Amino acid sequence: MPEIRLEHVTKRWGKFYAVDDLDLVIENNSFVTLLGPSGCGKTTTLRMIAGLETPTSGRITIGDQVVFDSELGINVPANKRKVGFLFQNYALWPNMTVYENISFGLSNVKEPMAKVDFEAKNAARLAEILQNPGEVVKILEDCRDKKGKIDEKKAYIKLIDAFTISIYTAKKLFSYHLEEGKDVSGEIKALQAKVESARKNQNLNERFEVVQNGQVVKETRKLTKEEIDLSVRRVSRIVKIGMFMDRYPAELSGGQQQRVAIARTLAPEPSVLFMDEPLSNLDAKLRLEMRYELQRLHVETGSTFVYVTHDQMEAMTLATQICLINNGVLQQYDAPLTVYHRPSNLFVADFVGNPAINFVEAKGTQNPDGTLSLTVFNQRPATFRPTAPLDLESWFSQRDAQAAAREEEHKKKAAEKSYVEKGNKDEAFRYHVAKVEEEDDSLQEEPVLTNQDLVLGIRPEFLDIVDSGSLEGEIYGAMHTGMESTIKVRIDDFLLTGVIFGSSLFTIGAKVPLSITGDNIMLFDRKSGQCIAQGKLEF
Repeated sequence: MPEIRLEHVTKRWGKFYAVDDLDLVIENNSFVTLLGPSGCGKTTTLRMIAGLETPTSGRITIGDQVVFDSELGINVPANKRKVGFLFQNYALWPNMTVYENISFGLSNVKEPMAKVDFEAKNAARLAEILQNPGEVVKILEDCRDKKGKIDEKKAYIKLIDAFTISIYTAKKLFSYHLEEGKDVSGEIKALQAKVESARKNQNLNERFEVVQNGQVVKETRKLTKEEIDLSVRRVSRIVKIGMFMDRYPAELSGGQQQRVAIARTLAPEPSVLFMDEPLSNLDAKLRLEMRYELQRLHVETGSTFVYVTHDQMEAMTLATQICLINNGVLQQYDAPLTVYHRPSNLFVADFVGNPAINFVEAKGTQNPDGTLSLTVFNQRPATFRPTAPLDLESWFSQRDAQAAAREEEHKKKAAEKSYVEKGNKDEAFRYHVAKVEEEDDSLQEEPVLTNQDLVLGIRPEFLDIVDSGSLEGEIYGAMHTGMESTIKVRIDDFLLTGVIFGSSLFTIGAKVPLSITGDNIMLFDRKSGQCIAQGKLEF
């Protein structure tokens, strides 16, 4: 499967930048989820790679083929990119059977393909199967009904699955009636003679492709019925819908219809499979089952999957890499657990995680030993111990240097005639600090921030109720889900969310000793929103 590379890809309508200067490499056989809030540019990115949307500028490469380049004027149409697209709407033809829906696209394919002697190929396969008739007989005997008659439809399906053959070959095999104990040695010799004659009259390789001067001969042709059927049967086995071939979409459940849509997309063997929120129409239980199916499908097909979703749980459970976008700008591109445990900024930390992360504002300075002395909540003193060595002054200097470099780059772009100022400005992420009495942020003036203004990020699982803790909290709310409870705890005027494992019951208003555990507490710079370090928090 090919690598996909996006270089400085931008898509804008007027002054609205849907995607802003995106650089991205999607590796072979990866499962990448494009994640972000509604309107962030994830679907636009997907459509640009697929060829359904034309970028304003940039370059897109799939494998060794440049499919779009604004400077060179290259724009390969979607039907030439050999990609599959799975939509939120299944888009199945209601008047066609499952088989007809899957095969519809294949019947329209006409392109240069290997010249194959299908008669010789099928004869060789039949002769091979007939030489071991016992397996065929066993399958046919298993298909007898209560009256002792063989169920032909059931026999065809079992023969197709057992020998990976088409329906046409299965019918031919059935017509020998091997269950009656007939001697088919003469038929085998006739089939082998046909194969030998074909090999003598034309140069065929092991796949029965015609070869001339050491090269496979190609001809512009459509797929044969045999090839179409083999493709349909192959994908139906993958998604486990072989038994529904004669049904119509209205006779299927939502999950079964989605499997048909997946099979139809896989049938032409696309180099990349694009999916735009394909599970959003399913109920919660079925959506979970289909996630497992998509994981299995990714492994079995060996394809590259690019998947759009706004559901962070879907992204976390399916992806090998998460590409998190906001306002058209790439925020982080990493493995799911890296995004969760080491977010690059406040937006990423807030967007990924359920229940959501706790943000606590702090003021502090670094001590000679590398620790930070902080004041949090209502002027409570605390110490932050970074996991890795940290020079806070150097970090701030590097932050300022990067900001200056970005500003200089922006000035250069603004000086170009073709430049269009971004209307949907990139603003600092407004994180939420939960309090007992919420305040209207819109009425507050923007504070003047210094390098002492910091933000702590505390995942709910790091909040623990212990026998004796350094903090005392009050149970403000509790939701029990069986194996765990999600609680809201009041400290001073602030609320923290915690996840407590076990089946303990909590009383609203009860005082509890608290501890903030783990060395993955996050320290963010309030001014830039960037993550500075991770470490332990002590009170």
